[in-house]
Parts: sequence; structure tokens; C-alpha cells
Amino acid sequence: MPSETALNPNRIPIRNIWLLLLYASALFRDIDSRRRATLEENPDDIPDLIAEILAYEVDRRLSRNLSAGWQPRQADLTRVRGRIDLRRTETHSLLQRGRVACKFNEITINTPRNRLVRAALARLAAITGRQDAAGQATNVAARCRALAARLERLGVGPEKPPPTEVSIDTFGRIDANDKVMVGAARLAFDLALPNETANPAALNIPRREVDWRLYEMAIYGFYKVTLSPHGWRVSHGKTLHWQPQNPTPGISSILPVMKTDIWLEHPAQRRRIIIDTKFSDIITRGRGGNPSLQSGHIYQIYAYLRSQENPGDPLSLTASGLLLHPAVNQTLDESADIQGHPIRFAALDLTAPAPQIRRQLLAMTEPHPGYPPATPPPARPPLPPPAPPAAVPNFPPNPNSGTACPRQPRRTLPPDGPPATQRPPPYPPHHPRGPAPPPAASYPLRP
Repeated sequence: MPSETALNPNRIPIRNIWLLLLYASALFRDIDSRRRATLEENPDDIPDLIAEILAYEVDRRLSRNLSAGWQPRQADLTRVRGRIDLRRTETHSLLQRGRVACKFNEITINTPRNRLVRAALARLAAITGRQDAAGQATNVAARCRALAARLERLGVGPEKPPPTEVSIDTFGRIDANDKVMVGAARLAFDLALPNETANPAALNIPRREVDWRLYEMAIYGFYKVTLSPHGWRVSHGKTLHWQPQNPTPGISSILPVMKTDIWLEHPAQRRRIIIDTKFSDIITRGRGGNPSLQSGHIYQIYAYLRSQENPGDPLSLTASGLLLHPAVNQTLDESADIQGHPIRFAALDLTAPAPQIRRQLLAMTEPHPGYPPATPPPARPPLPPPAPPAAVPNFPPNPNSGTACPRQPRRTLPPDGPPATQRPPPYPPHHPRGPAPPPAASYPLRP
């Protein structure tokens, strides 16, 4: 099997790398549609636009007070606060001096989140320099520096928190308004890449795994934002299991699972697309030196399609696959039906302008233009005509129809009711209120 060939990121324009970073970021999903369209249409100005978004969000959060958090502290106090540190208290003889060592939590705004925002403002102030129509530099850099100084006066530290502290930061109902601000701050550090001009602080090319991860998350972020409002369900990292037959007892513990990249599903249109992204050249040289698709990638997408088949899931029987590769100054879009599943092999040209990249990605979700149109499902047979109503039997005419029923004479009873012999006793003899029993016979006593 031919070895996988990695693309050269140096040949991808920096504006499109910024565009991929934007698609992969949480900011692209959190901002409104108007700002999102502005960022997509101006990839060259993404750093300046991100700086404007961050400055606006920080200014808005400052007007409503920054989110505070709890910070662990240790101090020697004259009163107990929190937990007592017995070891420090005894080793330093603090009780003789009227003090006690305590460990406690203190509320502060010098949280990792706010330190990340201040560091991002300082970073964006150094890399932004957009000019307006008159050739004058905008004041976005000065605004970022002013907001960073304001955070410093409030007590926010200048150091950037480590990634371990930022990655575990979650948002709740109270601090949900910080999502856009933190998303812009995180993206600010990703945008600090070298451009085509000479830069003494050159950045090394990221590793191949990082490039592949960025490309995958960018495609997922784009489809998540673009297709979800139109009835599509977009999932990432969905797990599939093999469907073994006659398994041995120990095979289930050693058989690996499959994890897809992107899963698109539209129930109303009865469509399902499984996308597998590959950050490699789509065409390589085969054993004979002829251009060929990579067989390992075809095996992978084929295994995805066959493993998700389920007779109880109609969409699984007609699902299609998409192998989406990046490309530089070339395009490829071919499709074939392999054992009932359409599989598409496409290359996304990352040197194209941003609007064209968007059109390419949207076209991948439509049926291939050269692929025969899908045959509609067979029409249901027409329902049989309703059975005629059963004929009513022709009975002979009723001779009494139309005549009134003769009235029977009413039975009359004597004024005093029925005869006494016909009257039922009011109570049975054994009833307490029934008739008294006859007197018992009396017998003379013996002398």
C-alpha cells in the first residue's frame, strides 16, 4: 500500500490558514450571523476583526463586572479562616506570636479566564495593523492596549495561564456571556502565525497531526454552523462497532471500534453522509507508477458504510461516504457507487478565495452533478376501490306499518290492594322485625 503523503503547509496562503482556524474555533459558533459573514468575506482582516470582537466583548463585560472566581490562598492570620495548617503553625511557632497558618479560598477577578483575555489583548495589539480607505491605521490596536491596561488596574495578572487551566474552564448559566470573549481570546493566540513577509520571529510548521486535527475541526465547525439551521444533524466522532458473526468468547474484548470524523444526517430528505477527512494528497503513485487513490482510505470509508448498516434504519442502507482531502492549486471531485453506497472522492482547494472555499464545501453535501439521479422510491400501489355497501334484504312489507299499535287495557286493582294471600310478608320470620314466633309449648314440671 502506498505511503501517505503529507501536504506542505507553506504553500497554503496564510489567510486561508486563518480561515481554517476560524472555522475550527468556538467563536465561529458563538457569534451572530452578521459577524460570521463579515469574517468569512474578509479572511485577510481576520486578526483585526477578531481584535474588534474581543475589544467589544471585554468592554461590554467590564460595564457589567467581570466574572469572579475562587482562588486558593495561604496566609498567617491573627484569626482562624478556612482550614488550619497545623504543620506550618507548629514548625514556625506561630501560636507564641499570636498567629495561626490558614488555608482558605478567596474571591478574586484574577482568574485564568481573565488572565487569558488580558494576554490576548496584548497579543492582538502587536499583530493588528489594518488601514482604512484613507490609508490611516485604525485604532483597534490602541483600544486593545487601553483595555489591557484597564484590566491591569483591576488586578488581573499579565501572565497567560497554562493550557491545562484553560482547557478545564467550563461555562454555566451565570457566566454564559463570557463564551464569545473567551473564544476570541483563544483564537487570538492561534492567529499569531507568520505571514508571507519577512518576520524575525518565525514560527515552525506545526506537526502533521496538528494540521490534520485543524483541518478536521475546521470542516466540522463549518458544517455545524452552516447546515444545522437547515435541518441537518451534524455530529463529530461518532463510534461504530463491527458486526461479527459467530464470534468467539474473547473477540469482543480485543476487537477495536471505529470512530468517524463527521456525520451528516437529514431525516426529512432521507440522506446520510459519512465524511472522513484526510490531510494528505488525494492522488498518489501506485505500484506501477500510475496515479491512484489510496487504497487504505477507501477501505476505511467502506468499512464505515457497511458497519453502520441496520435493517431497522432505512438511512443506513442508502448512506453515502465522502473522502475529503485538501489540495493546493488543484481540484478533484469523482464519485462511484460501491455495493449500494455512493462514495465521493473530493479535494478542497485551500488556495482559492474564501467564498469559493465555502461554495466547495456546500457542494459536497449535494448529490454529485455527474452521478445519475437517485431513483425515487417505488410508488405505492393504488388502494382498491371501497367495497359497495351490502344490499339490504327485501323483506315483505309490514301490514301494521303506518298504523298505531293498539293500546292494551290497563289492569286495575282493588282500592285496598291485592288480596292478603298475595301480599308478601314485610319481613321474613327470622328477621328481628319479622312476625313473632309462636309461643313455645309449656310442660308441667315434675314434682
